[in-house]
Amino acid sequence: MMPKRPDGLLRAFLMSATQLNEDLTRVEKEHAVSLGHLPTGRARWLSEFGQFETEVRKNAARMSELYEVFFCLENSIRDLVSTALFEAEGANWWNSVRVDEQRIKKPCADRREKEVGSGVTPRSDRLIDYTTFGELSQLITDNWDIFDPVFSSKTAVSNITNMLNVLRGPIAHCVATDELEQERLSLAVRSWFKLQS
Repeated sequence: MMPKRPDGLLRAFLMSATQLNEDLTRVEKEHAVSLGHLPTGRARWLSEFGQFETEVRKNAARMSELYEVFFCLENSIRDLVSTALFEAEGANWWNSVRVDEQRIKKPCADRREKEVGSGVTPRSDRLIDYTTFGELSQLITDNWDIFDPVFSSKTAVSNITNMLNVLRGPIAHCVATDELEQERLSLAVRSWFKLQS
């Protein structure tokens, strides 16, 4: 009997791997679990875009941690602002005089309309989710009578949010920062939380 040719072994291996992959996928679906046999999330993205240079990918991984910090921070500020204004003005707080028409309402409505007009899924039905970091700061300082019990100093809120906004720029626009700027970000975020009385 002649030994199998290597390409026959390879073909058998690939057939077995394909069958195993299908079986694992079926089990995952049936039991709503992830067995880790297929790339998901970050690993999937990196495998799809493996043509990016290694150094760029390393910087992206490092910077993604800073993005997570800003994602959490910005959304926690949105929640804080909307909760405080809801408690002060009721459910229709966005349409009250507490939210400046020209500096906040109109730009947010324009951003939402641009998304809708572009055919992309709108990020939210809440217009506060269209605010920039600077507009969130403006909402706090414009309504200091509401936020005075929350924060220790209006000037400090302005100074720290200005610093955070400067530090946010490179992260939001995909530019790697050095360790000193990462330390500044850490200090600014800690300072933000310390401001809350």
